[in-house]
Amino acid sequence: MATKVGLLPLYLELYDRAMPEVRPGVEAFADQIAAALSEHGLRVARAPVCRLADEFRCAVRRFEQEGVACLVTLHLAYSPSLESVDAIAGSRLPVVVLDTTPDAAFGPGTDPAAIMRNHGIHGVQDLCSVLRRRGRPYTVVAGHWSAPATLARVAEWAHAAEIATALRTARVGLIGEPFRGMGDFAVTERALREAIGVEVLPCGRPVIAEFLPATDDPAVEREARDLGERCDAGDLPQGALLASVRASLAVRRWIARERLDAFSVNFLAVGRDAGLPTVPFLEASLAMARGVGYAGEGDALTAAFVAAVARRHPTSFTEMFCPDWEGGTVFLSHMGEANVDLLDVRPRLICRPFPWADAEPPVAAVGRFRPGEAALLNLAPGPGDTFGIVAARGEIVHPEGEDRFEESVRGWFRPAAVLPDFLEAYSHAGGTHHLALAYGAGVVDEIERAARLLGWRCDRV
Repeated sequence: MATKVGLLPLYLELYDRAMPEVRPGVEAFADQIAAALSEHGLRVARAPVCRLADEFRCAVRRFEQEGVACLVTLHLAYSPSLESVDAIAGSRLPVVVLDTTPDAAFGPGTDPAAIMRNHGIHGVQDLCSVLRRRGRPYTVVAGHWSAPATLARVAEWAHAAEIATALRTARVGLIGEPFRGMGDFAVTERALREAIGVEVLPCGRPVIAEFLPATDDPAVEREARDLGERCDAGDLPQGALLASVRASLAVRRWIARERLDAFSVNFLAVGRDAGLPTVPFLEASLAMARGVGYAGEGDALTAAFVAAVARRHPTSFTEMFCPDWEGGTVFLSHMGEANVDLLDVRPRLICRPFPWADAEPPVAAVGRFRPGEAALLNLAPGPGDTFGIVAARGEIVHPEGEDRFEESVRGWFRPAAVLPDFLEAYSHAGGTHHLALAYGAGVVDEIERAARLLGWRCDRV
């Protein structure tokens, strides 16, 4: 679906009182920009021309309710910043300031009357100066609107804003407490909510048990049949398959009721006495294929990040496990979770031994990540509840030789930098051991823009 933006036209109320005849041309220019943004693949929600603080507050509130990815401001003339800045700075929506005018040329032969329709740039400067003083992130795209690159750049920033806004509004379900002792992603729920906007919804036994279907529920049979068509089920023990299907459906129903964007499970918290018959590895892999974020070990931070990146790019949760110094790659894997749509062949269902808790052996969909240009991305906590993004461009490759990891989720990532330099830079930047793997040529550029809109640092390693 196309990215939706909120076009916010800014104007001066004094002009409406002193020179009302100017207003029709101003409205026409705002309509022209809205149409041009639509031609660049954006869905545009246009506010009325705003002049006074109450008008800006109403417009921004409506944009938030409509779920736009960002605000795109358009100065139709000078507009005093103190009329608009409270509404703009008080919103979590990313801000893209479009600095443009109706006319492309303004030389000595220009009709002096054209000043009225082309002087919005000092309104831009007023607003940006005050936003910066308030510590509010924003970006500026300057140029004549008809130049091909100008509105194309607005669209690029809007796409990045979709990731930023998805992260700022993420609802993450958590089954069990975060894995004890894992400090890299250890962030309090308060910090997630206040510093980012992520809401964490813990899920205890009574909640998940409410959604657990009986073994003879027709939905269990349908899900098992669908899995057999989508995956290679081989000779799975029927009891293990049914336990994983029941766990999948319970988690899926919980996600739907709570309108979750992502979830995380601490596998040590799952068991017969905890409301689930087995660890929902299978649902994690299926959910990521539907665009739901996921991370292991109770990591709500990375789960929210995976969900946000997945709004724009095919994405999976993963970890860097082992370096291949000779081959220049790093081996990616996890216990049993991977976006099944990113595997290079039909996923294979296997039953895993599970000595970690009193639970049925879980079924996992295993396979090898498909080759292609990709990026490893990490949302890294910093000092004092600050955050930044670590991003590495590279590719998923299939090394030569026998693959003896057929019963694993797996992939080999070759970074653009040489492996030792990449690993050094990644850990110097504070990257955690949980990551998002995203496919696409421009992923890192877009993530860097998203970080800037959030006011965060982005380390490219």
